[in-house]
Amino acid sequence: MRRPIPSTLIGACAEIVCNRETHASLDSLFMHAGATGDPPVGLSKQAKALEWLRTTNKNQDIDPIDVVGRIIETYMEELIEPNDFRFEIKTKDRERLQKTLAQSELQYVKGGKIVGALGIPSRTLEEFIRDKDSSSIEAEFQRALTNVESNPREAVSAASNILESLCKVYIEEEGLEKPAKQDLKPVWAIVRKHLGLDPSNIEDQDLQTILTGMIAVVEGIGALRTHASSAHGAGKKSYKIEPRHARLAIHAAHTVTLFVLETWSKRKSGIS
Repeated sequence: MRRPIPSTLIGACAEIVCNRETHASLDSLFMHAGATGDPPVGLSKQAKALEWLRTTNKNQDIDPIDVVGRIIETYMEELIEPNDFRFEIKTKDRERLQKTLAQSELQYVKGGKIVGALGIPSRTLEEFIRDKDSSSIEAEFQRALTNVESNPREAVSAASNILESLCKVYIEEEGLEKPAKQDLKPVWAIVRKHLGLDPSNIEDQDLQTILTGMIAVVEGIGALRTHASSAHGAGKKSYKIEPRHARLAIHAAHTVTLFVLETWSKRKSGIS
């Protein structure tokens, strides 16, 4: 899905790049990030960055927001030491970018990617799954991880939602009969059966143990979401979800998702 760069982000990015780069390093940075065309000539650094980003925004053959993600990657991920004489400037630049992204309901995730903010329904996750777009699915998990400390209940919900979406897309793509209930446990049961992920059919005892654990993990994530996440109202028993619990659920869901995608791809390729 093509996403244009918001004008506020263009302005913030151009100003920060102007203050942090020379003309030569600015050119190198933008070209490496995939900005459209050659460097604008005869302009100040800020005017050059503005013009270049606006030109990139008009290119219908690329996703402009991906270009900005690669441009700001260093500013967002560089280690800022307290004894760095530019500590305050670098910190303010990072905070400004985070705030500007948030105003447009976006957020930066590690690896030079910009995604929709967690909590906004994703219109593209199912497309990512259909396309086996692992990098974008990774970004969905990164979105969940960014919410771990501030809202672990919401992060647990996100982990379960990704698994649920994976299963629903699989059922639809494979033309399988949908279960009466559309929550995680029943859709997962159909997917694992169709993929042959049945521990009783595995001769290797070690793999059998791992598969048994994986099944329990998925069911546990779904149950945790039901009982403790923000997706459902709190019951009589109060669950105190801590960041470490949410992080466990997210990493576990990530492992299961990649294994299912790889197994699905192998099945599609006809490899036994």
